[in-house]
Order: sequence, then structure tokens, then C-alpha cells
Amino acid sequence: MIRTALPAEVADVVALHARARATYYPDGLPQDGTDWLAAWRSALARPDGKVLCVVEEGRMVGLASFRTPEGAPADTVKLFQFHVDPGHWRRGVGTALHAACVEAWTSDGKRAAVLDVHVDNRRAQAFYRRQGWVPEPAEPGDHHLRMRFALTGE
Repeated sequence: MIRTALPAEVADVVALHARARATYYPDGLPQDGTDWLAAWRSALARPDGKVLCVVEEGRMVGLASFRTPEGAPADTVKLFQFHVDPGHWRRGVGTALHAACVEAWTSDGKRAAVLDVHVDNRRAQAFYRRQGWVPEPAEPGDHHLRMRFALTGE
């Protein structure tokens, strides 16, 4: 089942986020001072954003957070977070969640989506390319690759 994540589920969201992120940091999750509990509480409470989750057998196994970023055109949405529990990779969870995102964006009148993916996360980059995302030119030394998705066949 794919649905909107609830504020009461913030601990489940944070735990899934940590499990997924840990897979593309070979030296462990960086301790950059981010309070992920507060960040996810904020994302779940934002009236201008949405957090979708995939629930299987009562357990959250996927999540996506998106909204129009400040300063961006109103018809552009940014996918800020997209994670599938590593134990559920290659089972169609990500593809179904991505399709639900595209459906939400289309019904909201969005024409383009953007995201930033960590340069070392090759698995995620390959997933996004299979879904139709196109990488934008990167600057040397960037830690993230920006990708774009056309919702109108641009």
C-alpha cells in the first residue's frame, strides 16, 4: 500500500532513511550534525510538501519526500528523499513508489522534477535512469549529481 506518511510514524521514517543511506557511505553515515528526527518532523508537517510511504505487512519499506523548492518555478517539484529498505530492493517497491510520485506530480500540474543523488550512489543513479531521469552536467568535485525528469515529454 502506498499512502501519505503520518507524523506519528516519524521514528519509522527516520529508521528507514538511516538504513537506506548507510548503503552508499562505505565509511559509515557521516555525522554532519543533522537532526534527522527534526528534519523528518518538519517534512511530515509541511503543508507545501508531501511524504509518501510504502507499507507492506504493517512495515514501512519505502518513502519519498517532495515539494516545490524555494525559488523554483511553480511547475517544478524536487524529490528531496527517496528510499527503499535495502531488504526490499529489486522487488518493485521503488518502481511503484516512483509511479505514485509521478502520478501526484502530474495531478498537481507539475511539468518537471529534479533531484540530487550522491555521486557514490551508483545503484540509485541507475534506478533513476531506468525511470527516465536524465543527469545534468556536474562540476568537478560535486558530491551530488543533479538529475531532471520531464513530466510532459519535454
